[in-house]
Amino acid sequence: MRNPFSLPSILPKRLVQPGRAAVAAGITARIAEAAAADVETLYAAQGTSAAGLTQGEAEARLEKYGQNAVAQEEGHSWRDLLVMAVLNPLVILLSLLAILSAATGDLRAAIVMLLMVVLGVALRFVQEARADTAAAKLKAMIRVTATVVRDGVAREIALAELVPGDIVRLAAGDMIPADVRLLSCKDLFVTQGSLTGESMPVEKFDTRETVTGGSPLELKNVCFLGTSVESGTATAVVVGTGGSTYLGSIAKAIVGQRVSTSFDKGVSRFTWLMIRFMIVMVPLVFLINGFARHNWHEAFFFALAVAVGMTPEMLPMIVTVCLSKGAIAMSKKKVIVKRLNSIQNLGAMDVLCTDKTGTLTMDHVVLERHCDVQLAEDDDVLMLAYLNSHFQTGLKNVLDRAVLAHKEEIHDQFRVQAHRKLDEIPFDFGRRLMSVVVETPEGQVRLICKGAPEEVFARCGHFEYDGEVMPMETVLIEDLRDEYRRLSADGFRVLAIAYRDLDRKSAYAKSDESDLVLRGYVAFFDPPKETTKPAIAALREHGVTVKVLTGDNDLVSKKICHEVGIPTEHVLLGSQIEGMPDAALAEVVERTTLFARLAPTHKHRIILALQSKGHVVGFLGDGINDAPGLRAADVGVSVDSAVDIAKESADLVLLEKSLLVLGDGVLEGRKVFSNILKYIRMGASSSFGNMLSVVGASAFLPFVPMAPIQILTNNLLYDFSQVPIPADNVDPEQTARPRPWSMNDITKFILFIGPCSSVFDYTTYLLMYFVFGANHPDHAALFQTGWFVESLITQTLIIHVIRTNKMPLVQSRASWPMGLTTLAVIAAGVYLPFSPIAGALGFTPLPGLYWPFLLVTVGCYVALTQVVKTWLLKKAWS
Repeated sequence: MRNPFSLPSILPKRLVQPGRAAVAAGITARIAEAAAADVETLYAAQGTSAAGLTQGEAEARLEKYGQNAVAQEEGHSWRDLLVMAVLNPLVILLSLLAILSAATGDLRAAIVMLLMVVLGVALRFVQEARADTAAAKLKAMIRVTATVVRDGVAREIALAELVPGDIVRLAAGDMIPADVRLLSCKDLFVTQGSLTGESMPVEKFDTRETVTGGSPLELKNVCFLGTSVESGTATAVVVGTGGSTYLGSIAKAIVGQRVSTSFDKGVSRFTWLMIRFMIVMVPLVFLINGFARHNWHEAFFFALAVAVGMTPEMLPMIVTVCLSKGAIAMSKKKVIVKRLNSIQNLGAMDVLCTDKTGTLTMDHVVLERHCDVQLAEDDDVLMLAYLNSHFQTGLKNVLDRAVLAHKEEIHDQFRVQAHRKLDEIPFDFGRRLMSVVVETPEGQVRLICKGAPEEVFARCGHFEYDGEVMPMETVLIEDLRDEYRRLSADGFRVLAIAYRDLDRKSAYAKSDESDLVLRGYVAFFDPPKETTKPAIAALREHGVTVKVLTGDNDLVSKKICHEVGIPTEHVLLGSQIEGMPDAALAEVVERTTLFARLAPTHKHRIILALQSKGHVVGFLGDGINDAPGLRAADVGVSVDSAVDIAKESADLVLLEKSLLVLGDGVLEGRKVFSNILKYIRMGASSSFGNMLSVVGASAFLPFVPMAPIQILTNNLLYDFSQVPIPADNVDPEQTARPRPWSMNDITKFILFIGPCSSVFDYTTYLLMYFVFGANHPDHAALFQTGWFVESLITQTLIIHVIRTNKMPLVQSRASWPMGLTTLAVIAAGVYLPFSPIAGALGFTPLPGLYWPFLLVTVGCYVALTQVVKTWLLKKAWS
């Protein structure tokens, strides 16, 4: 029978295989069972011994299991990527219409549309190519060697050659070369913040341990690929390599194909909306004209021109230029955009999930408090802690470095140089404390002990308070414990400080660490940045809820959240998420603001749960453990100092790890979205209104209401008037709140604003038909010219009404380029009927009485559109 925690006979070599969740669960179970096994059972399960594998057996296993490299995505060829980029409904539609436009002789329209196609395809091609580089970043991260025992001899081998069952030796500074179960260790501290987000190194032991439902990262006798040894030494057996490691399971989430973001989905929905309109309207126009005039050739080309007019051919250009302009603006604010679509997603974001360490905090552990047994600040306690850290000879951890950061202060007050070290009792995990023996300037021999409070307490017979030494009577012990527990509950990492005056002798031992005098506590903390609290307040003011997702413990995290203004009434732990169904998690994440003790898979599930509730989710992270979340989020944000795979998985990279910088990016994203939405509203409502007018005119006129070449000319000039949209001004009110895609709102806008233009198209029809007598095919040119000028001028002017929620020109004004192009297009529309090319375009001069009517029509149209727009906005806000 195969061992339950041995590796499967065939490891997954590619990430294109299904069942990722099952694979990850299998890895977790295998690690858990290895942790619970005794050494002999572990040796038997892995087919190894204390002398390690033989070289021959190692080579056989390498052939069987493959190299110790994180599994890689099956890369796509450039042809595959190009095909995926081309298979887009708007790209296909524009390509077909460009071909048909060229067939009708309108090469200008065909060339413009083909340029749009090339630009859109190129952008998507580049974005998709980035996904193939993520696995390479993971591989580059682990190109190191490991010390392995084979044939009873320790040797250095390439990390990729490690196999399950290998015996490895670890020392300070080593990267953990695979998922390993500890066999023996001494003073072992492992930095696994890249997987968990913890700022402190974690103590590891070689004792058996049973998983109780939490994350495998909490196991004390297992070390994981991607972490590193802070201090100490160890011997371990490899239980998982390559894709069968915990990091390998994360890689499967990282290098997979990106999910569509809210921006992608929004553009796609709008595109299909316009296509559905065209599917209905274009055949209808074709049939009406064909049956009404029995000229099917003319009806076909007229319907083709209508299709071109309804196509949002400027959408790729407007979107690309808006996003590119936003990327340039954001780069000046220390935000580098890797994926253009993420800019709009950043503006639409209403929930920001962020890690704690280094984002909310300084990522630098400091000595926050040094206090006596009643938690009153006491410089004597600081002196004792400093002497202990100063004179110890072992590798100084982050806590020692935090104490030693007070060097100048201590030297001034206590003359450390006057103390002389006599001996040292090193740290070990059995005692969880260490001591130094010094001679004070007064000649007194003093043992200074620093360690875990519960261990120091067990060795104390007295305590000192207010200069008086008192016995630790049973009735007082619990009260003293309550004091340091208060510090722990406040989120501090607490060490107790005690001392004992001894007689001089040649050597000192652990037995001297008895009958100590408890002096007080030192409390450590990774403090929040000064900018964090105002940044969170600013994000909240702009409608963005900040949620903290961290691998650190909940007590420390709650303290940080409290200090920066994030409520912590609802806290969810990774162990609680583990067995929670997706539906239940989706309900809980809405009200929870702090998620602690999380594994990478938990962060991924939380983001998906928030998205399932309709939120646009941003995620800010910089560690290996953050990469799945960065990929899943609508906008993934990392920092320049992050690990490579986090930066590769992110959409945006901050040159400064600050929420203030991100806040500036949010506002820029909303400006980008506002300008994109202007085009969508204007173009779609105008096209819809024009098509309603075309259908009606086609039904009662004895000729087509506008010649195909005139429709294309109208469309080209209108497109030109919209070119400055990316540089248009944006009202502050439009950046105050998140702006997610809402096809419901866009559809309402099209259905209500579009008919406004049709109303005045029909008044123009009546004017041309009855007042100017353009009611016969011989006078078709006059009718078509009159509608062309009215249609072009009204839809060009109406841009200024739709671009703002305020009163146009009075309360809000467009940018000067937009104003200039509006005037230029209007001037062109007025000039064309009198120009030398009027005959070629089918135009004829308009009578003088037409222009006063046009002025009244424009005024009434602007007024009606403003009224309907205001009503729609009030309805949306109510």
